[in-house]
Amino acid sequence: MDQAPAKPRLNQLREYYDKNEQRLAIAFFIGGFIFDLITLDRIDSWVTVGQQVVYLLVILLALMQMFFEELKPPLDTSKMISLKRWYYDYRTAVIHFFFGNLLNLYTIFFFKSSSLLVSFGFLIVIVFLLVANESARFKSLGLPFKFGLLALCFLAFFSHIVPIFVGQIGMIVFLFSMVVGCLPLVAVGWWIQTYVPTAFEKAKSQILVPMGVVLIAFLALYILKLIPPVPLSVPFVGVYHSVERAQDPEKGLVFKLGHERPWWKFWHNGDQFFLAQKNDKIHVFFRVFSPARFADQVLVRWYWRDNRLGWVLQDSIPIKIHGGREEGFRGYGVKGNYQPGKWKVQIETTDEREIGRVYFELESTPEQPRTFQYDVM
Repeated sequence: MDQAPAKPRLNQLREYYDKNEQRLAIAFFIGGFIFDLITLDRIDSWVTVGQQVVYLLVILLALMQMFFEELKPPLDTSKMISLKRWYYDYRTAVIHFFFGNLLNLYTIFFFKSSSLLVSFGFLIVIVFLLVANESARFKSLGLPFKFGLLALCFLAFFSHIVPIFVGQIGMIVFLFSMVVGCLPLVAVGWWIQTYVPTAFEKAKSQILVPMGVVLIAFLALYILKLIPPVPLSVPFVGVYHSVERAQDPEKGLVFKLGHERPWWKFWHNGDQFFLAQKNDKIHVFFRVFSPARFADQVLVRWYWRDNRLGWVLQDSIPIKIHGGREEGFRGYGVKGNYQPGKWKVQIETTDEREIGRVYFELESTPEQPRTFQYDVM
């Protein structure tokens, strides 16, 4: 009995992809996230920057090709050579992988640059956008949605690249980064208007309008202080009874951090339950990561919890920081005038954008002998 000829391997893969397109889109997102966790370097690493540039260019070129294809009759991929046919069959999956990798990068960067829950919200929005892109409702939007995602990636990319090169952050630097972030898609629109004028109306609706919507959203989030201050981040902040400078033969300048934290409170950074005796001072030690050649200023802001008014600002101490150190710039703030209760200290930029925070509770105790332990950083 004759058997039906086996389907070519490529056709089997294509059929499987068509039947499981949404699941594969999620799998590509997860794959991009895992890939990013393995390969992610410093935010100012040339490898990391180069990777983003390549991904952005590949996505831009692929979307532009799809844009011009819509102006022509549908292609018959069955008559193409294998490599070209493979590109047309799987380019959407490749675009999703690159989008997933880029958005994962920016989620991690933004998450590290703020202790606020908005960072988690940003991740949820990204997952929603990637999954929604495969739903029937968003598929009907087609290229405008993908160009909107690309605009988001361009703006996120330049929002941290421009401060790295300028060496500062702030309103003017952010606005300049938004202008630079719009240039790639604006240049595409100008090129279409100049060389393919019949397609410019389509370009406005599918490329420029989505970019404008994303830009307005970015500006609104910045004004509301919901965009973390990349590329700054606070990898460590803790509360201590003393901070002393010392010289180590191998490490050079180190800081000895005195505390009386019980061994079992391993999740605390120093004395987050602070037992204050007479004349004690509270030391908040922190490390701020910033790129090389970065020089700016942060504020150490002390808040006390009032049962009626909530968190009340008690003090604000400016500290100049310099970037480049692998473990981050080390600094600390000291407070000698305080009262018992719940406290928090926030590390903020000069325009009051939070980078990190630490909570602690303070209790006054009578003078008695005590033994401090020391962490060295």
